[in-house]
Amino acid sequence: QVHLSESGGGFVHAGGSLRLSCASSGRTFITSIMGWFRQAPGKEREFVAAISWGGSVTRYTDSVKDRFTISRDNVKDTVYLQMTSLKPEDTAVYHCAVNRFAGVRPLPAVPSEYDYWGQGTQVTVSS
Repeated sequence: QVHLSESGGGFVHAGGSLRLSCASSGRTFITSIMGWFRQAPGKEREFVAAISWGGSVTRYTDSVKDRFTISRDNVKDTVYLQMTSLKPEDTAVYHCAVNRFAGVRPLPAVPSEYDYWGQGTQVTVSS
C-alpha cells in the first residue's frame, strides 16, 4: 500500500510561484514513476508532469513547459512540482500519483495508468 500526501498549495497572484511537495510512504516509491495531475471545477483531471524513477526522464503537458519543473528526492521519498509564472488558468486541485511500473515509456499521461493517488492540494491564482 502506498500513501501520498501533497502540500504547498495556496493563493498567489498571476506571475507568482509555488512549490508543491508529495511525500510518499511505502516501499515502491524509488522504483515508481511519479506524476502530477490537476483538476479544475467542472473539468476532467488533466496531466501536468511525470518523472521517471531515476529522475532523468520527464514529461510535461504543453501548457506548463518552461514554467513548471518536476523533480524527486528518492532519499526523502518525495516528488516536487516547482511552478513559476503562474496563470489564472493554472487554478486547480493538484494531485500526485504513482505508476508502479518503472520501465513504462513514454511516461504515462493518463489518469487510468496510475495506481495510487493523493488527496490533492488547492492552487489558486488570481489575475
